[in-house]
Parts: sequence; structure tokens; C-alpha cells
Amino acid sequence: MLSAWGANAALHPPGQAQTSNYTDVDGMDTFLQRRSKLELIAIAAVLIAIPSYLTHLTGGAISFSILYLAPVALLSWYLGTAAGIVASVVSAAGWLQADLVASGSSNLMVRYWNAVVLFGFFLITALILSRLKAAYQQEQELSRVDFLTGVANARAFRQVAETEKHRVRRYKHPLTLAYLDIDNFKIVNDRYGHQTGDVLLVWVARSIKRNLRNTDFVARVGGDEFAILLPETGAEAGQFVLYKLQRVLIDLVTQNAWPVTFSIGAATFVAEPESLDEMIQSADDLMYTAKRNGKNRIAQAVVGA
Repeated sequence: MLSAWGANAALHPPGQAQTSNYTDVDGMDTFLQRRSKLELIAIAAVLIAIPSYLTHLTGGAISFSILYLAPVALLSWYLGTAAGIVASVVSAAGWLQADLVASGSSNLMVRYWNAVVLFGFFLITALILSRLKAAYQQEQELSRVDFLTGVANARAFRQVAETEKHRVRRYKHPLTLAYLDIDNFKIVNDRYGHQTGDVLLVWVARSIKRNLRNTDFVARVGGDEFAILLPETGAEAGQFVLYKLQRVLIDLVTQNAWPVTFSIGAATFVAEPESLDEMIQSADDLMYTAKRNGKNRIAQAVVGA
């Protein structure tokens, strides 16, 4: 059921819910990411104990030194460089202790030297993996940020919106999703140039972010379109936030003599929608309703009441 407390917009048929196919590697990564520091250290300790036990069991006839890479890689990737260095030391010491127990104390200098070489190999591995993890995290972060405005991009928006959609069902809290479009943005580009248009987008994005709560979320999802997520925000509270935000943005463009206004469509969900596409379509339809009704206004509706 759709009950409007502003302008109503007809909903398109809900889209199919997206499903994620996780590989075994993805599942293992997710499992390890959710483990605490102590749990990861305990797993690493077990991984060190396994090759030590196998060396003792075989009397040193078979080398299991490659298996000591597992705890080094684990702690380097999930806990960082310092943990990787410690794992390198402990793994090399574990190999040496197991080798001495299994093969006796002959050729001590050779065994100690082999332990040092192993430590160096483990250390290089730890440093490489920790650097790779840092680069990977930076790339992941950049892939979620709009390069021009510095706010989140459409990819990040879909991820966060999917999470908030599920929270509506789990916690029975409302969620407001707003789509904001800059009216007459093309005029700015045509009259003042694309550089001025870019400046306008940057200032609008910054103003939106500055005037939202820490728990709210803004993303640039199109050329001059922004999506705003207001978790645990009902219709009345959402109305207050968006009208205040619109006034701030109007003051901004007036001060800079930019001939634009802002049309906003806001859908408040009191029950979990069937799909993320349904959420987006509801807010997008309401935004176009605001534009058809004269622009520079807010069209709002409650979905699922």
C-alpha cells in the first residue's frame, strides 16, 4: 500500500531481487574477516602446530616448511605487518624446534642457518602481503568514491542501501530514501562552462554531506542526481530533514548566482521492500513527480503502510 503525505507516484512492478554467488574463497574470506584478533591468533597457532607435528611424526624425513607460510600469510593479511613479522619469527622458531626434536642436535650451525633463511623468506612474504592488503583496501575505497565530488558513488550506494533494506525487516525501523536532482543543471554547463558545473556539483555534494547526520548516507548516482539514505527515519522526520536541506542548497546557489533549483523525491519504507530496485524506483518516480509539478519541490510518499 502506498500512502502519500506529499505527491504520490505510482510504483513500477518490483524488480527481481539480486542474489550473490559467493565462491569458496569469498566465503572463507568473509569467515576470517569476522573473527576477532584472538581467534585469528589461535588459528595461526594451530597452523604452526600442524607442520611441527608432521615433522616430528615423520622424523624429519619429509620437509613441511612450506606449510609454515599459512600462518604468516593469515596474520599478515588480516592483522597487518607487525603481526606478520611476529608470525615469521614464531614459524621459523617452530620449524627449528621441530627439526631439532626430529633429527637430533647434529649440524647445529646448518640448522640454525636454515632457520634464518626460512625467517627471511617468511618475512619477505609478510611484508609483500601486508603491502598488497593496504593497496587492495585503498583500491576498494577508491572504487566506492565518486572521483569528482568525493562522496560515495552508485556502487557504494547499492551496497549500503541493500544493508539498510534488510535492517528495516530485522529491527522494524523505517527507512527514508530520497533522490535529489539539480533542476536546469544543463543551463549552468551551457552558460558558464563544464568547469563551473563541476564546481556546482562539488559544493552541492559537500553541503548535503555537511547537513546530514553521521548515520545518514549520500551518494552521487548520476550526472546531477544524488541519493540520500536516512536510516531509522520516518515520514515526518524525513520531511523535516529534506526541507531543511533544500533551503540550505537554495541559499548556496543563490549566493553564487547559479540558476538552478532542486527537485527531491522521498520514499519512506515502513516494511522491507521486495528488492533494492523497488526502493530506487519509488524514490526516482517521486523525484520526477516533483519535476513535473513545477520543479524546486519535494514529492514524498510512505511505502508499505
